[in-house]
Amino acid sequence: MSIKRISSGGEFEAKIGYCRAVVAGGFVHVAGTVGQGEGVVEQARSALATILAALEKAGASLADVVRVTYYLSDRHEFEPCWPVLREAFGTNPPAATMIECGLIDPKYRIEIEVTALAPH
Repeated sequence: MSIKRISSGGEFEAKIGYCRAVVAGGFVHVAGTVGQGEGVVEQARSALATILAALEKAGASLADVVRVTYYLSDRHEFEPCWPVLREAFGTNPPAATMIECGLIDPKYRIEIEVTALAPH
C-alpha cells in the first residue's frame, strides 16, 4: 500500500511534525484545520477552503468527504456555522460529530477534520 503525504506549507507542519493530509488505504485523511478570521463563521469558511485545497491536491473534493468532525470551544457557536457547512457539503453530507473542547489557541473558534474517499 502506498502513502502520499500532502503539505499545505503551513508553518506548524514542520514545527509539530505533521502534514495537512495523508492519502492511504483508499482514503484522504485531512488533519484538523483552523481558519482565519474574527468570528466562528469566517473561521469555518477559511478552514473549509484550506481543507478543499488539500483534497484537491489529492484529487478529491468536498463531495468525497465521508466523515467530518467539528471541534468548537463553545458549542453555542456551532449553529451559526450550519449555513456554511450546508453550503460546503450540499447534497453530499458526510457523517458528522461536533465536540466542545479547548482548542490550541483561544483566538480559534472552530477546528474541522475530514476523511474523504480517495480517487481510484
